[in-house]
Amino acid sequence: MKIFIIDPFHHEGVEYARQHAEVVLWNDPRVNNWPEEADGVMVRMTPIRAEDLARAKNVKVICKQGVGIETIDVEAAKAHGITVCRTPGVNSEAVSELALALGLAVSRRVVEFDRMLRSGKSVQRSNYLGLEALGKTVGVVGMGNIGTRTAKKWQRAFDTTILAYDPYAPADAWADIPHERLTSLDELLPRVDILTLHLPLNDETRNLIDSRALDLMKDTAILVNVSRGGIVDESALYHALKAGHLFGAGLDVFEVEPPTADNPLLSLPTVVATPHAGGGTRETQAKSSELVARQVLDVLAGKEPIARVA
Repeated sequence: MKIFIIDPFHHEGVEYARQHAEVVLWNDPRVNNWPEEADGVMVRMTPIRAEDLARAKNVKVICKQGVGIETIDVEAAKAHGITVCRTPGVNSEAVSELALALGLAVSRRVVEFDRMLRSGKSVQRSNYLGLEALGKTVGVVGMGNIGTRTAKKWQRAFDTTILAYDPYAPADAWADIPHERLTSLDELLPRVDILTLHLPLNDETRNLIDSRALDLMKDTAILVNVSRGGIVDESALYHALKAGHLFGAGLDVFEVEPPTADNPLLSLPTVVATPHAGGGTRETQAKSSELVARQVLDVLAGKEPIARVA
């Protein structure tokens, strides 16, 4: 069996795959021939398109590290009888920690101060007052694995009020989290001090946070997005921040990744940005890379993967 690993993976997953199959790595010139030669594929961010799958001769399984599968043409994979799977839940702790970190970095102007000190700029601290988190209201949009962990962190660390919005969760969800469940974003947005987004990108959520939504928010509110670029209208967010409407934003994801240096949002001192690094911990990368390898090998052995998408 041949497993092609077409993106850089943590060594735990690579070594597990090597114990059971021939492995072709992302830096091997042969990797571009994966459609013709691979039995199984391990992928992170490289797009897998219909035209790639049309060339697939022996591919039986494609497993993506992470939750989002928008980079894979799932329908084309189905048409070719190729199993698609992923690794949901593995990065939940890491991403929720980053969501909390971004919110605090913005509220306490951590990155602003760091930039000013490194540049030698004189800092009049009274001109750069931050915001405390204690007792504030946090709006969580998308209360899945990551959203619920994030809600617990804010509530338990800072005794915040949690406003939850997730139209697809059952009525009795989140019984272990003190919260108020709202039925619309329009109800939630005017009340939040921190808005944290934890939902997939699809036709329903694209530009969910647009100029209209931002106008509903407080001037002192903070936006955190660790889910997917495209959920927030970047142009609308830039103009809102530039006009002083919103205190700041913490962004791990962008419409174009990595964002180019001329992205207007990166010019704003009130924006804290990270390069889609939510799952970027040693612990998460080790666990999720091995889970990818395990699922690929399971399918090649005729077994059912634990997180099948198609």
